[in-house]
Amino acid sequence: MKNLKKELGFYGVFSIATGTMISSGIFILPGLAFAKTGPAVFVSYFFSGILAILGVMSIAELSSAMPKAGGDYFYVTRSLGPLTGTIGGIISWIGLSLKTAFALIGISEILFILFNINVVATSLILCAFFGAINIVGVKDSAFFEMVVVTLLLVLSAFYIILGFENIDVMRFNNFSTGGMNSMLKTSGFVFVAYGGLLKVSSIAEEVKNPKKTLPLGLFTSLFITMILYSFMVFIAVGTLHPEKLSGSLTPIADSAKTFAGSPGFFFMTLAALLAFVSTGNAGIMAASRYPLALSRDKLLPEFLSRIPAKPRTPVVSILATCLIIFLALLLKLENLVKVASTSIILTYILIQISVIVLRESRIENYKPSFKAPFYPWLQICCIILFILLIIDMGITTILLSLIFVFAALILFLLYGRRKNKNEYALLHLIERITNKKIVTDHLELELKKIISDRDEIVFDRFDKLIDSALIFDVCEKIEIEDFFKMISEGMSQKLNIPKEKILQSFLARENLASTAITPLIAIPHIVVDGEKIFEIVVARCSKGLKFSEENPSVKAVFIVFGSMDERNFHLQTLSAIAQIVLNPGFEKKWSLCKNEQALKDLIHLSERKRFHGQ
Repeated sequence: MKNLKKELGFYGVFSIATGTMISSGIFILPGLAFAKTGPAVFVSYFFSGILAILGVMSIAELSSAMPKAGGDYFYVTRSLGPLTGTIGGIISWIGLSLKTAFALIGISEILFILFNINVVATSLILCAFFGAINIVGVKDSAFFEMVVVTLLLVLSAFYIILGFENIDVMRFNNFSTGGMNSMLKTSGFVFVAYGGLLKVSSIAEEVKNPKKTLPLGLFTSLFITMILYSFMVFIAVGTLHPEKLSGSLTPIADSAKTFAGSPGFFFMTLAALLAFVSTGNAGIMAASRYPLALSRDKLLPEFLSRIPAKPRTPVVSILATCLIIFLALLLKLENLVKVASTSIILTYILIQISVIVLRESRIENYKPSFKAPFYPWLQICCIILFILLIIDMGITTILLSLIFVFAALILFLLYGRRKNKNEYALLHLIERITNKKIVTDHLELELKKIISDRDEIVFDRFDKLIDSALIFDVCEKIEIEDFFKMISEGMSQKLNIPKEKILQSFLARENLASTAITPLIAIPHIVVDGEKIFEIVVARCSKGLKFSEENPSVKAVFIVFGSMDERNFHLQTLSAIAQIVLNPGFEKKWSLCKNEQALKDLIHLSERKRFHGQ
């Protein structure tokens, strides 16, 4: 299976997230949302942004721990299982495809107003155009996105600066036509405007240094977008007549015309066009990674995950996404918005549950570089608030969303159930609660590989020796001589040295000076005859091993065997071990490792300088 190229930096992540948020959510929705709640609509946008910030905390945690194509689908599958993952993946795919279709409608409506071009035909051509850009490559697509977003931000800033001077405060009389409940309902209605955050997590595999770049790009984009939304809607309400605003599909451009004339209308129409273009482009880029990820896990046919050597992009997956987007154009505009918002909110709920399950399963190789604060209360509050937003969407929208859920369920039962055998964190949680062995190390090994790729770890000779090393997990209290007897018996055949000779070497070395270097760790080492011989044995002594009066309870023992010509590598090994045990929290992590493989993984993934070319 080919990995996608890592070509996106901070501004690329920021641009994709921002470009997919600042589009239809601000250039079409304010008029529809104003009709529902009145002048308080800007508060609904702000509150919706606060909810998005709360939700994105968990997205940032998961994307920093598992930067893989498919984003939230991948997290949900690895935490809640392939059934829930299939439903979540299909829902996210459809939700983001609907949001992209919404953007294409926006472009087509503008072109219809300007040139009287058929809306459906324009949407089809645009879908094909953006699909082609994405097939060429994510780097070219991201560069296009950065240029568009930069222009969009500049134009939006000018709109805010000029608009503030022309606000009529009388427009804010009768502040909320439906009270607080109306404002909350409208927050759910406009939540689709923040769906771009999911799009970034779905392309996480293509981000450089994802453990830092992804959280920073997500939070920066969301904060700036929330501020822009709130101010732009506030200005639209304060400058445009209520009757004109409530019926407008170009509210920002119409608002700009009131205080900047035809040039204002032209430039904000241009801004809207740029916004829809950025969403259409980034939307196809991100949505296409969902069928790719589902196919990799054998939950969809495998041809969807094929990545040609050139242009090294998921061509079939992109084409399938373009087809979904075109079919979505057949929905009515308001239903399109509501179903897209509901799909995105459902995904946010699954993400919150995933964080709870992954943390409570205590999987050693779940190592996010960013951790959501206030766990688990933040996740619980988000789940409750998001459920309330879905309820407020109305029965028709809920039924439409349930149809997609049911279709995903049927797809899993007919295809994915037979093909996918992946482990998931929920099984680890059940094992922890029941204390029954029901899982293997498959998920731990998969997460280990993801972390290695994320941190660009290239295993050196020390890592390879740890891979083949004997691991002793000593749970009972034993004397140091019995411990050395056990090690001698284990290594005698491997070194082709009598076990008695090995034992005497250990005891002689220990009598000379204790090899315990801290109360936690000891590094016994003996010189063996021959050339190019070097072996490591690792032991965890849960009850503690007495090496000396000063160090009576050593719990981590690294035993080193080496010939004289390996002296330089012996020093490198000591350096590697020292760096590993000095990592924050090593002692606690060492004691919590579930088995021998977990001990090896802890050693492999600890931060240290690696020595290559040995």
